[in-house]
Amino acid sequence: MQLLLIHSDYIEYETKKRTPVAEEIDPSMKSGRMDEVLTAFVAVESHDEADPIATAENAVDEIRKLAEQVKTERIMLYPYAHLSSELAKPVVAVDVLKRLEETLSRDYEVKRAPFGWYKAFKVSCKGHPLSELSRTIRVGTEWGGEKKGREGRDEREGRDEREEIVSEALKSEEKAVSHWHVLTLDGELLPIEDFNFKEHPNLKSFAEYETAKSRAVDKIPPHVELMRRLELADYEPGSDSGNMRFYPKGTLVKRLLEAHVLDTVGEMGAVEVETPVMYDVNHPTLKKYLDRFPARQYSIESDKRSFFLRFAACFGQFLMNHDMTISHRNLPLKMVEMTRYSFRREQHGELVGLRRLRAFTMPDMHTLCADMDHAIDEFKDQYTMCMKMLADIGLRDDYEVAIRFTRDFYTENQDFIKELVRIVDKPALIELWDSRFFYFVIKFEFNYIDALKKASALSTVQIDVENAERYDIKYIDKNGTEHRPTILHCSPSGAIERCIYALLEKAHLTSKAGGVPSLPTWLSPTQVRLIPVAERHLGYAEEIAAAMNGVRADIDDRDETVGKRVRVAGREWIPYVVVIGDKELESGVLSVTIRSESQKVEETAQELRDRVIAEIAEMPYRQINLPLLLSKRPVFFG
Repeated sequence: MQLLLIHSDYIEYETKKRTPVAEEIDPSMKSGRMDEVLTAFVAVESHDEADPIATAENAVDEIRKLAEQVKTERIMLYPYAHLSSELAKPVVAVDVLKRLEETLSRDYEVKRAPFGWYKAFKVSCKGHPLSELSRTIRVGTEWGGEKKGREGRDEREGRDEREEIVSEALKSEEKAVSHWHVLTLDGELLPIEDFNFKEHPNLKSFAEYETAKSRAVDKIPPHVELMRRLELADYEPGSDSGNMRFYPKGTLVKRLLEAHVLDTVGEMGAVEVETPVMYDVNHPTLKKYLDRFPARQYSIESDKRSFFLRFAACFGQFLMNHDMTISHRNLPLKMVEMTRYSFRREQHGELVGLRRLRAFTMPDMHTLCADMDHAIDEFKDQYTMCMKMLADIGLRDDYEVAIRFTRDFYTENQDFIKELVRIVDKPALIELWDSRFFYFVIKFEFNYIDALKKASALSTVQIDVENAERYDIKYIDKNGTEHRPTILHCSPSGAIERCIYALLEKAHLTSKAGGVPSLPTWLSPTQVRLIPVAERHLGYAEEIAAAMNGVRADIDDRDETVGKRVRVAGREWIPYVVVIGDKELESGVLSVTIRSESQKVEETAQELRDRVIAEIAEMPYRQINLPLLLSKRPVFFG
């Protein structure tokens, strides 16, 4: 169970429409209000079906404990499915909610909002240190716990339990002994306990996260509320956990990020390819590779054969390389695929929002190099390319660096590794292995540290010393002799969804520090919002929008006050907002509110367009994928 507990001045709700799973209710439950109340937003999860009574008892204890701390005698129970992607069956959820209501009513004044109804609600949070808390209720297991090595199947659906595919590399990773250091700008390799983290608090958080090796999340990270409020993405209860739905605005942001990645690697000479999403588990080459990649896989049965869903584009591209005739003149040979989607069966406790998914979009590039020296040169080029990539996205200096390698590789290539730290101009966390567990001898990652002090890898490059032989990949040198290339694996940005997560988490931290949260203008679904004061100004607003060629402009023509529409534009993080009244209609000069500067300027429509075009520079552009008029748009979340 997930609980979000808000000590509230008040909460009020009104039912609007029933869903197919709505419970039958009395007229008295169709609306409600409580003042000076502890609001408990509740999501009953599939885990709770094993013991709903114990789950309800534990939840009561948590709610009671906080009610005593904030000294309230009123509790509102509000079913809120959006707290989780792994919801219980409706009959179980209603049963648990009724148990909560019955038990708490013995000591408190309790109201319960109905389950399965679309509801409008308002809540006022008091804002003291205990006024916003989240709790995860798990009975008989740790957060994120699963039956080890098993994939639970519901026997009531006629499926029996099957072995989960767990690679040997993943098992090795769990047993691997890591030696943790920090490599300084001066080239010193210091044990982490000897490094002074005073001026590097994020690096300290990163080091603590990595050495603890705990990936589970016990709170709802801030970006989850933001991805919904901005109508970017949400959980999809009709799919497996970690498979998200993206609304039009979120889809637009994804496509822009994807386009920029492909444009960037295309300029480096990468050719785009496309490969299948499923492969034969028993293919001799793939079977060996599965055991060298540290990831859990999805398995599928078809025509009495076993398949797995890809977790990267490696094997598809390597099988293609095997069938190619490659000359030394073709090297370095770069191939890239925007994998929509890659699949990894990440564990339950790690699946929160966009941070870690089971189905994700991964730009995956592989480079065939003549030898290790050539690979090291390419590695450096791609390292700097990844730095520029994140800067373009809006994450210029918002990451910590991890470099992971074997002791032998470090001994032979110390100068190269020290140069990586000088290039990024910040100390790096080092994970050193005595022996090689995987197919690579070195990799780097740029990791974002979020509001919960969790780290998430973005860009990465690896030097692969196994797979050219495993897949029988060869190139012909100038003398006609066959050689095995050295292979680089590169994801220039990391998962596209994770980039959005990082931008939202950064915006949250910016807001907490007193700044203005925003997305980069080139990624903002609406770049210019036009607000006509009255209906007679709508035609002029439409003329301006039509003139904004190359700029995503829309018009808030809804029957709301100007003030409310301006506030809505602020909540949507619109970079440029223009209110159009008689003055603008007569003069042709617009009063433009610039969000990033929190100020207004007077500009013509052409000057505003030129300003936005200059700001987005050469970044990708796509037209807005929603109706021009807000009155014509459906509400996707709210």
